[in-house]
Amino acid sequence: MSLASKKTVSDASSAAQQESITRCCRWLESEEPVPALEELARRLNLSPWQLHRSFKRATGLTPKAYAKARRGHALRAALAPAQSRSVTDAAYLSGYEASSSFYKDAPAMLGMAPQAYRDRGRHQSIRFALAECSLGSLLVASTERGVCCVLLGDDAQALVEDLQQRFAAAELIGADAGYEQTVARVVALIEQPRLGLALPLDIQGTAFQQRVWQALQSIPAGQTVSYSQLAQRLGMPQAARAVASAVAANPIAVAVPCHRVLRNDGSISGYRWGVERKRALLLREAQQAARA
Repeated sequence: MSLASKKTVSDASSAAQQESITRCCRWLESEEPVPALEELARRLNLSPWQLHRSFKRATGLTPKAYAKARRGHALRAALAPAQSRSVTDAAYLSGYEASSSFYKDAPAMLGMAPQAYRDRGRHQSIRFALAECSLGSLLVASTERGVCCVLLGDDAQALVEDLQQRFAAAELIGADAGYEQTVARVVALIEQPRLGLALPLDIQGTAFQQRVWQALQSIPAGQTVSYSQLAQRLGMPQAARAVASAVAANPIAVAVPCHRVLRNDGSISGYRWGVERKRALLLREAQQAARA
């Protein structure tokens, strides 16, 4: 077989595999209950092992994790008062056919009961502003008690939508000139993490999440810990997975330094604001620590 023929066969195989992964994603997004790995593999004439490997290679997630992430995103969007009249409406809007499944899954995805999530921000006024920094777009938001969100990303509008979902019932106020000083301090923290942030924080989450986030704040700039080590520090050595979920849910980037937690082998794991941002923050902190 010629080199050109081999390339044609390879391209066709790659296209077919991508089509299979796309079909699998659509099934995971639309079906209730979520199809099991074995069922998905049967539909695609693959072994479960083959599908698991190729799906993770293509998406970075296992089929189960992909379905959970998509369902969580849909649920958070549906719980916004502008999208649904009640929690029950939100359940069906987000794809659940049975309320029992919804109420079973929702607390783990949201970190709290669905009604509590829907009510977040009720009777609160939250000031926010957008800015640019060396890591891309930045959104800073504060309640009367302190900074409640520091979000990073590539799309400023997506950051605003994230804030709206997090505090669906709050009055969001585009910050005036007086708020720019707060934003400037957060930008300075991102550029010089060792300086710290001399601003109060309003860390809103479950009691367990807040405990994990407080532990994160005790990790000095230039140092890292593993998820297992963090769980041990909290006196819960068997709860590394739950600790990792709380780390991933942190809404205050850099000031609550979830980027300082690595996999047990020391490698850089996922970061809700992008692995490259996590790598850049760790490198910056290591360089500043070396110069200190």
